[in-house]
Order: sequence, then C-alpha cells, then structure tokens
Amino acid sequence: MALVDQAATFLYQYVYSWLHTTPSKNLDALKLGVISTAQINPAAIIHPAESHPSVILHGIASRDLSTAQKHQRKYRFAKAYGSYQDLLDDPDVDIVYISTPNALHYEWAAKALKAGKHVLCEKPFTSNADEAKRLVELGREKGLIVEEAFHWQFHPAAHAWRQILDSREYGKIISTRAAMTASPGVPRGDIRWKFDLAGGSAMDMTYALSFTRFALHARLPQEIISVSVRPSKDDPRVDEAMYAHMDFQGPDGNPVHSRVYTDMAREKVAGVIPRVWELPSIEVETEKAIIYFYNAMMPHLYHYISVMDKTTGKVSYKKQYSGGPLWGNVVTSTGEKGGNPHWSTYRWQLEAFVDVVTGKTPAYWVSGEESIWQMQSIDSLYKAANLPVRPSLGTKLG
Repeated sequence: MALVDQAATFLYQYVYSWLHTTPSKNLDALKLGVISTAQINPAAIIHPAESHPSVILHGIASRDLSTAQKHQRKYRFAKAYGSYQDLLDDPDVDIVYISTPNALHYEWAAKALKAGKHVLCEKPFTSNADEAKRLVELGREKGLIVEEAFHWQFHPAAHAWRQILDSREYGKIISTRAAMTASPGVPRGDIRWKFDLAGGSAMDMTYALSFTRFALHARLPQEIISVSVRPSKDDPRVDEAMYAHMDFQGPDGNPVHSRVYTDMAREKVAGVIPRVWELPSIEVETEKAIIYFYNAMMPHLYHYISVMDKTTGKVSYKKQYSGGPLWGNVVTSTGEKGGNPHWSTYRWQLEAFVDVVTGKTPAYWVSGEESIWQMQSIDSLYKAANLPVRPSLGTKLG
C-alpha cells in the first residue's frame, strides 16, 4: 500500500536523523534550495541532506513567505523565500530540488537550469514526453545536471535484484507483472486527481512501469496489447486505475509480456480492511524460476527478493541493505565502504546526485534518455486507453 509505505519512510527518516549526529559540513559543500513546501520534502531531501557532509540546507521557497519561514525554522534552513523565482535569483544556491505538482516540474526545472542551478526533480519527470525531451536538451545546452528522482533505483536491493536477472542463471525472462496501489485511496481533494496538474494513476504510480523497464533494460514497449482504465468519477480524463498489457523486447531479444497495474483507490477487503500488504512490487518469470521483488519502491523499510525454482519448487530469499554489485566497493561521503545500511532510497539517490554534480563517477545514474523513454511510454499508454496525454501549461521556456 503506497501511502503507508510513504508515511513509514517519513517516520523512518525522522528517527534516523534524530538518532544520528549531523556530520560536519565540508567547506565546499553544495548549497541546496528546495522549491515548494510539499509533504514529501523531509523524507525525500531534507533529512538525506542533513546526513550528507557535502550538502547544506540553504533555502526553501513557497508562494507564501510565511509558509516558507515556518519550514525554514522547523528544518533549520538558512533562508526562506516568498516565491520560487526569488530562490532561483539567489546566486548562492548551487542545487535545486523540485517537488511542485507534476504539471509545474518542467517550468521550474527549466527556470532553474536557466538560472545556472543543477536540478533534482521529483517523478514523474514532466507532464509529457515532449517536455522531457526539451528539459534534457536544455540541461545539456547549459552544461548542468537535471535528474529525475527515481530514488528506488539507487538502492542496493534494486541492483542485487537486477544482478540475479542479468546472470541468466534462471534463463531468459518470459514475463513480468508489476503493481502499485493505494488502499485506502489517495484523498479525493489531492492534486493527484487533477488533470490540469498532470494527475492520474499512471503518472503518480509511475514506479510500476519503472520496475518493469528497469528489469528488462527496456526503452519503449514494442506493442501495447490492451489498456483498461477505471476513470475518476470527478473527471473521466483522469485514470483512477490502469491495467496495461504490453510487450517489451527482453535483454536476450525475445518478446516479454508485461502487465502493469496502478490504482489510486484500491478497494478494501470486504469494504473494511485496507490492503496494507500490497506494497509496490514486481514479479519476473524466467524460463526456470519466478523472481519476486517485494517493496521495490522503498526497500530500505523492508524488502525481500524471492526466487522460486520451477523444477524443485524450492524458494530462496535475498535482502540487500548496503553494498551489493554497484555500491560494494564504493567509499561513500561518510567514509563507509558500501554505504550505510540505514540509508533510505532517497539518501542513496542524493549520494549519487552529489557525486555527479561534483564531477565524480556515480555508482548508479538515471540518464536523461531514461526519463524521456519513461514519459514516452506513459504517453503511449494514455493514447492506447483513448485518454488525452497530460497537457503542458503553455510555458515558453525552450
């Protein structure tokens, strides 16, 4: 259940920041500016930045100065701004984190790049693929980093899972089945229900598609076989739930049938019991085994990777909270080889982001092309469902 997963991470990050001493900051630490005072900020960027010696909480912006000042005091930022543009006009800001509603991602990420700031932008990257292409091109033109915050992909568990798939020990991949649901559902007044703000289950729960493409090293679906949508009662253009069947080309060149299910209002059992066990996960069937990654979205809280051998029926389990195939030999910013097993997915992500901004080679990275392919895939699902692609707000930012 995605909402419970997110709430647990907020608590997890708070406890971690309380139990661990804030490290001394490096003299050349990057000054972070946060655009918006969204609920996700403490878990996604504030507490991770507190534990990174090369990041300083410099400023936070809101469209209302008093709101920004409240968050400034609560989280000990150096500055507060009464507009997003005021933050971007501050020459001391080096890096910007953007957690505005989806439809504003492109506008403020583009403005940040034009202001000379590196950008970490919440997912989904933009409202549509056209915006994604323009944003990536602008980052390259300016010689700046613009990264989509697919935090789960930076965690050691994601790499351990994909290593199992890539080993071919269990043969070729035949099919995948990924799901992300909310039970109880996303509150009806939430911005995720707003079409003009690029809402919808395929947008907000883009993780399920991300799990699938990550497992297969895939770009775009070869064929979308069918897309079924349960529309919002308030706006039929918004997908309350989506069930998509599509074929991707697998890593070995064979077609892989993939099912992706997203649901922002998953029904309770008997109308009473929330499905708290339904954490965002993916099952991959290969020729010889069924490989399941439970809680792929936030594996720092709890996860397991199970492998069921089709021949023997035996099931083996694996967990990976630090180290692993990509981080194992990396000495991280806090001096720990292989990283800290208590880090959240967001903290692993910030580790890589700072490495890239400071000219180092990251253990893992989400390329601009990956973000474009993700948005192209989402657009294609909406078209196949006879729903409109999420619109741009009409900004003229290049």
